Amino acid sequence: MRKILFYLPLVLILSGCGTSKNVSTDNIQLKFLDDFIIAEDLEIGGTKVGGLSGIDYYENQYLLVSDHPGNPRFYKTEIKIDQKKIDTVILSEVIELDRSSEFLKGKTLDLEAIRFGSNKEDIIITSEGSIQNGKDPAIFKVTPDGKFISGFTLPSYFKTSGEQEPRNNGVFEGLSRSIDGTGYWAGTELPLKKDGSKPKLFPTKSPVRLTHFNSNGKPTRQFVLQLEGITKIPWLYFAINGLTELLEYEPDRFLVLERAFSAGHGTGSNTVRIFDVDARNATNTLEEENLRKADFTAAKKTLIFDFKSVRKQLKEEIIDNLEGMTFGPDLPNGNKTLLLVSDNNFNSLGRQISQIILMEFSL
Repeated sequence: MRKILFYLPLVLILSGCGTSKNVSTDNIQLKFLDDFIIAEDLEIGGTKVGGLSGIDYYENQYLLVSDHPGNPRFYKTEIKIDQKKIDTVILSEVIELDRSSEFLKGKTLDLEAIRFGSNKEDIIITSEGSIQNGKDPAIFKVTPDGKFISGFTLPSYFKTSGEQEPRNNGVFEGLSRSIDGTGYWAGTELPLKKDGSKPKLFPTKSPVRLTHFNSNGKPTRQFVLQLEGITKIPWLYFAINGLTELLEYEPDRFLVLERAFSAGHGTGSNTVRIFDVDARNATNTLEEENLRKADFTAAKKTLIFDFKSVRKQLKEEIIDNLEGMTFGPDLPNGNKTLLLVSDNNFNSLGRQISQIILMEFSL
């Protein structure tokens, strides 16, 4: 059933399907509940809704961030869940970032992740910058109306001027509030160039760094996670796998989202998986400039959900470019909801969809 709502000035959206699929480990159970497609021609506040790379939830309000560098912005959103289904999605307001501050001026703002701060008074956003053009990545704090508050301090190896060069379009893709309230975890999508190679069809050492920043934006700790390899032969000579989101659910325990893409498979080009990551015994690599030369213990990871298991139950049978993930409101049974959102790249790479997926999460 398709449901379209028109609000003034709010606008609308649709419904999804409601079959379920269970995956569990000794620690976690994930259950697919529903999916939902945002209309591809939707416009809010004079902006086209697309490039949705991050999602967060706090006290009945969601934020969706768009990765359009020409107009960096996020959307205040309401997602209504009824009987374990997504009933409606309402994008109520677009917030365009004020780039007049010295910190943001001149930066390329390729926004990838968004989180509410300790309360609704501030919002944390990551940007991948533009490494190929000498523009650094960034993590920074803004007000709910998009005004700059402060920037985080990055280790030199994340900057274009350092000896250790990050990969273009492969820096801060994931962001999580730390479960103890002391700060935030930020994860890179791809390995730094000197740390290791990008994932390939054959086994590689492809370590990404997950760094903890305290509430003042200072780095305090870091651990390494090894990425999975490419899962499909890229018929059009392009393939990638990277970390796209993370959520800490217990101290040093994380849900990590990895998205692989192999060109030439049409709407079946994406492989998206959720891993349970245990960093309790991982080495602190914050001071390591080059992981190839370092002796470290990486975090342990366990596959807990592969979206190909529910592809036939998805509204359009498409596993799209899922990049954002958040815990949502509790269900009547006390379990948490888990919501994911896809970046449709504004359909610049062929037909893609802005997709929201609803799951049930329990420990």
